[in-house]
Amino acid sequence: MDVEAHRDRQLLELVHQDSRITQRGLASQLGIALGLANTYLKRLMHKGYIKCVNVQPNRVSYLLTPRGIAEKARLTYEFMDYSLHLYRDVRQHLREALQECAEAGERVAIYGRGEAAELAYLCLKESGLEPVGVFDADGGDDFLGMPVLAIEEHAGLEYDRLIVATLEPPGPLLTRLAAQGVPRHKLYPLRRERPASRARASADAGRVPQSKVQ
Repeated sequence: MDVEAHRDRQLLELVHQDSRITQRGLASQLGIALGLANTYLKRLMHKGYIKCVNVQPNRVSYLLTPRGIAEKARLTYEFMDYSLHLYRDVRQHLREALQECAEAGERVAIYGRGEAAELAYLCLKESGLEPVGVFDADGGDDFLGMPVLAIEEHAGLEYDRLIVATLEPPGPLLTRLAAQGVPRHKLYPLRRERPASRARASADAGRVPQSKVQ
């Protein structure tokens, strides 16, 4: 599933969950620029998947059309099939790396605390390893009973490899972690980033249309 189809699925799902969501809300939920959220929304409206209804003079609602409901179902099925294959490939990829870590006696830490981090933790346990620490951007709370440290504290923990637990294309996150002082040779993403995905992500990040927003 390419980036654009994945984003269409997310946007259709968000509108389905809350017809009163604003474009700012969509941008925040999708993690993209406000102008880009406006562009995606208008494109789906042009395709007939979403319609805009005025509920007050200064307030609109976005509703899925029958075509939009069918498209959401199609994209959801495609995403589930894609996810199953991705999880299988990621797990095999990680198992091979962790086997090398176990044989070399390396200390492994995890960055992240979502579903991808749980997958990394499971693979660690299957390889007979225990994570020496868990990091994320801000730290706080815990992950499977382990305290989560802010990534800025990484220098205070001895580790040989940091599993970057994200199922998204990892390039931007790897760049941010390296900028925060994590040695590049210690970073190990769950998945390999394809050049096409990297180019698409860069194009999306740099495109901020000048459009009217709600």
